[in-house]
Amino acid sequence: MIGLTRAMATDLGRDGITCNCICPGPIETNINAEIPDDHKVIFAKRRVPLRRYGIPEEVAHITLSCCLPSASYLNGAVIPVDGGLNIKNA
Repeated sequence: MIGLTRAMATDLGRDGITCNCICPGPIETNINAEIPDDHKVIFAKRRVPLRRYGIPEEVAHITLSCCLPSASYLNGAVIPVDGGLNIKNA
């Protein structure tokens, strides 16, 4: 997805179209509803610097921010919304 985002940002940028990639980390959704809560807590405390799962609204806020006129010069960006998971695994 990151490669596709960067290719699209390059190709479509000349037409004034921006393309960015939002990379969510562990988010409370129906996909992981089957995972026991105690396992989620253990994972979050071990791997996520914010020590919790995110909520869908947090991803939605970043998505909305990318659609605002103030983000008109943001192009080809990779935006992690993962509570710092990406940093800790670096």
